[in-house]
Amino acid sequence: MDKAALRRKKHVRKKVVGTPERPRLSVFRSNRHIYVQIVDDMAGATLVSAGTKVKALRDQLARGSNRKAAEAVGEAIAKRALGVGIKCVCFDRNRYRFHGRVKALADAARKAGLAF
Repeated sequence: MDKAALRRKKHVRKKVVGTPERPRLSVFRSNRHIYVQIVDDMAGATLVSAGTKVKALRDQLARGSNRKAAEAVGEAIAKRALGVGIKCVCFDRNRYRFHGRVKALADAARKAGLAF
């Protein structure tokens, strides 16, 4: 990660902290895939995760690098989070702008019942 990307990441993370009541939903986007995990920063533990490489989603998607894939991952993370009892999260877009795949993932998670 270059210096500018690290600066952007730190800029976001100093405002977004995951607690047990409201964990952090962190997004990582590569050129081929998109991953998301819900993290409790106080305990230092990942509570739930999903991504385009997960077998259930990988079989449904033709590509892992488009908005359709991001929406599928958003729905999957919301279903898994609600299954564990997590209803409210704070969104960590990491160093990415809130548009395109990141926005599609967030909108799909909200639509599936997760509150930001």
